[in-house]
Amino acid sequence: MTWTDFVEWLDQNKVVLIAVTCTVVGVSGCLVGLRVWLQGPKCKSKARLDGKTVIITGSNTGIGKETARDLSRRGARLVMLCRDLQKARVAAEEIHQETGNIVVVHHLDLASLQSIRNTAETLRDTEPNVHILINNAGVMMCPRWETKDGFEMQLGTNHLGHFLLTMLLLDRLKASAPSRIVNVSSIAHTQGRMHWEDLHFKESYDAKDSYCQSKLANLLFTRELAKRLQGTNVTTYALHPGVVQTELGRHIHQSVNGFIHWAFHFFGNFFFKTVTRGAQTTIYCAVDEPLANQTGKYYSDCAEKQPHPLALCDEDARRLWDLSVQLVGLEV
Repeated sequence: MTWTDFVEWLDQNKVVLIAVTCTVVGVSGCLVGLRVWLQGPKCKSKARLDGKTVIITGSNTGIGKETARDLSRRGARLVMLCRDLQKARVAAEEIHQETGNIVVVHHLDLASLQSIRNTAETLRDTEPNVHILINNAGVMMCPRWETKDGFEMQLGTNHLGHFLLTMLLLDRLKASAPSRIVNVSSIAHTQGRMHWEDLHFKESYDAKDSYCQSKLANLLFTRELAKRLQGTNVTTYALHPGVVQTELGRHIHQSVNGFIHWAFHFFGNFFFKTVTRGAQTTIYCAVDEPLANQTGKYYSDCAEKQPHPLALCDEDARRLWDLSVQLVGLEV
């Protein structure tokens, strides 16, 4: 049995293993062990980022903030793009005081194409190099809101906003190569499909279906972008950070109900990843040296994983690309 076979066997039999462990060491000890196991591995790379510029969206809280903190510790010049400037400035000062490295803050509202264009223009004027772009910000299971441009909020923020930002910064990324584009997706993509007939859920809205669609879009974008960037030394990565105790679930009480919202956060305190552990796969995709030879793939727990077959559909990836170009008003 190889190590891979052993890991796969553990994954397939984890329920049995948990039950056996509970019998042997008792429920309390089992729960402690389960919580430690669910935290997942840490990124082992010691790579330095001195002289490198890293841009991270949604980096004033949660795994985005912890990713920013780690990469700043590695010597990176950090650029935080956030909607809430006050919180961003507080987080930036905290990180700067800890690491002593440069931290820059700019406003970015991913629910506004004009805001994205304005921010990208500012970055092109102020940042001669962009070595790592991390598309981290997101919204999950909100009511049916629309962006300022009339897109369904989850698709508009999680995919279309980051699509436009990435496209507007591509020249900088190419000029700074080797460089990386990291898209934070989710295992929720496995429950999603592209609703081509009603992409913005105008006919019938389901918060979960919309979220899963947006996360599938992240993977399709990563795959198609990798193909279009072949030969440029710009590589792309999509990832599932794990189930993390963050503010991401703050809208569940509106889109589902108050009890589910309470249960989500109550059990999250015990069994979800901490933000530090939740940031590890993002960090891994951003700095791990062997990954420089990989592109367009999907990762979880600091390892490559097989995504859902729908995320491997080249026809859907091209279709989403063409549609995204049209929706955000790009001329390619």
